Amino acid sequence: MLLYKAIVFLPLLGAIIAGLFGRQIGAKASEFITSGFMILAAVLSWYVFINVGFGEHSELIKVPVLRWVQVGGIDVDWALRVDTLTAVMLVVVNSVSTLVHIYSIGYMHHDPHRPRFFSYLSLFTFAMLMLVTSDNLLQMFFGWEGVGLASYLLIGFWFKKPSASAAAMKAFIVNRVGDFGFILGIGTVFVLFGSINFETIFAAAKTYLPAEGAASGDAVITLFGMHLDKAHAITGACLLLFMGAMGKSAQFLLHTWLPDAMEGPTPVSALIHAATMVTAGVFLVARMSPLFELSPDALTVVTIVGAITAFFAATVGLVQNDIKRVIAYSTCSQLGYMFVALGVGAYGAAVFHLFTHAFFKALLFLGAGSVIHAVDGEQDMRHMGGLRKHIPVTFWAMTIGNLALTGVGIPFTMIGTAGFFSKDAIIESSFAAGTGVSTFAFVMLVVAALFTSFYSWRLAFMTFFGKPRASHEVMHHVHESPQVMLIPLYVLTVGALFAGFIFHDYFFGEAYAEFWKGALFTGPHNEVLHEVHHVPVWVKLSPFVAMLIGLVTAWYMYIKSPEAPAKLAKSQWVLYQFLLNKWYFDELYDFLFVRSAKALGKFLWKKGDIATIDAYGPNGVAAGIAGLTQRVVRLQSGYLYHYAFAMLLGIAALVTWMMLGSSI
Repeated sequence: MLLYKAIVFLPLLGAIIAGLFGRQIGAKASEFITSGFMILAAVLSWYVFINVGFGEHSELIKVPVLRWVQVGGIDVDWALRVDTLTAVMLVVVNSVSTLVHIYSIGYMHHDPHRPRFFSYLSLFTFAMLMLVTSDNLLQMFFGWEGVGLASYLLIGFWFKKPSASAAAMKAFIVNRVGDFGFILGIGTVFVLFGSINFETIFAAAKTYLPAEGAASGDAVITLFGMHLDKAHAITGACLLLFMGAMGKSAQFLLHTWLPDAMEGPTPVSALIHAATMVTAGVFLVARMSPLFELSPDALTVVTIVGAITAFFAATVGLVQNDIKRVIAYSTCSQLGYMFVALGVGAYGAAVFHLFTHAFFKALLFLGAGSVIHAVDGEQDMRHMGGLRKHIPVTFWAMTIGNLALTGVGIPFTMIGTAGFFSKDAIIESSFAAGTGVSTFAFVMLVVAALFTSFYSWRLAFMTFFGKPRASHEVMHHVHESPQVMLIPLYVLTVGALFAGFIFHDYFFGEAYAEFWKGALFTGPHNEVLHEVHHVPVWVKLSPFVAMLIGLVTAWYMYIKSPEAPAKLAKSQWVLYQFLLNKWYFDELYDFLFVRSAKALGKFLWKKGDIATIDAYGPNGVAAGIAGLTQRVVRLQSGYLYHYAFAMLLGIAALVTWMMLGSSI
């Protein structure tokens, strides 16, 4: 039991030490303590992963921590729920976080506030660990909000930079929109099942559907004043929970915070985008699979939103010039892939891609940080070029990351990078589901795969090939990163190359049932795992062909004919501006929500604050007292005869009052 508690609470202990005593013990000690605790937590996580996922022990492990909330009908203990899904997330979160901690020692060496930074990193990790080990929805929400708070602190770490503060606030506010749905979803689940504990919910879920042959009216519940068929009520609960997932995982319409999160230090981008915050929504739907399996309508919505997100983000990534933003939109797109897998019932494929994506996306972000470190902070790829000879280790690391992201491999074999196995599993599952919506998702994912290949190799060609476009002074100082930053790249490279090959059979293949041990629920009518083995050959080849088309197109436009992109942008100016401005979502939201909120606030300030509160409220009273005080102060002249005259006036008034009072 102590083992599981150590995995979760070691990062918290590191955060407390660095946060409260960082100034006393110094930056080096803060780095050593937080990173040391993370290394230990990561090693223990791999032990748990092997023991739980591949061991013979199949029982759910529950580790009680403390008696937590007892109010009304809610009786919730704080306990750690450990099954295969938890073990996978522990490995992902702690492994990537450990490498980010180590990498940050080199990347942030110049920053005077390193203890605070490392404290935030560890706090972020602890909140995510609380989320993935939760045994009930309230505990999950605690971790959910902790991740949101820590992301605000990390994105806005350089708070004196206005764009960083604005990005942190944007991430916090947009996530609150999704969290509002999540809260309502928790309330709906409680009304439906009388509990927010997972075991109770999962055990009772099936009983809330109408019996076979029964009318829908036989299973009616009153929910928030509405009389609903219980099946529809479950759909409502799932959609509200998914709304929370949309915010955290930056799905279409609630995605706008994710690219702006690049304003934080690059290690933060790797941590948020690869392994922690953005995967929380995927984990939520996977954890609640027993509930979602009872609602085909909710799964349809998940599929549609995921497909649109994958396509949308891939189109925007085609024209971005900031190296970190290209990778950020790639993250948004890959999350769309994961939600499509969840929507068609291929939960194992979704978590498999989450697992492999953590390695190659962290590799790409940390590689981008190494590039930025080499060129004195420059992030615009138009000012790079020709760097592969100057920073060869970073070049090969990012090349391997691109190979994994674009899914390079040999079809019909077990030879391929991590993304080859997990991404293809999702694309094939979307076709195998056999519905109109899943077919739409299949088309969107294949097109997104082509775009992904194009913008990934565009990034590589603009950054590492061609003639240097940076100034002579910058190129003269280009240098490889120190080993403390390169060691994490080595480790992540191994994961990006081999994670798919090693774990495919367990996550999505023949050993699926033995590995997951019921942690992911598949309903009796879900045939995806069976049908995916019978898809046509052209379906299996489609992601490979899409990858080749994207690669060849990028090579032609940025190596063979470097003038081609400018000509194409000029000839398709409207489309180019539409994509460059991210479908104008920021401008639309600014018009609909930001400006209107500011206008309302300004109106209330003028009408309420100035006209009422300032005149008659606390401000008005304060102003009146200040004016009276100024008049009283004038009486304190310092002259003796003034005081004597005042005393005479007082005596005269007192005598007059006594005389009049006695006569009355």
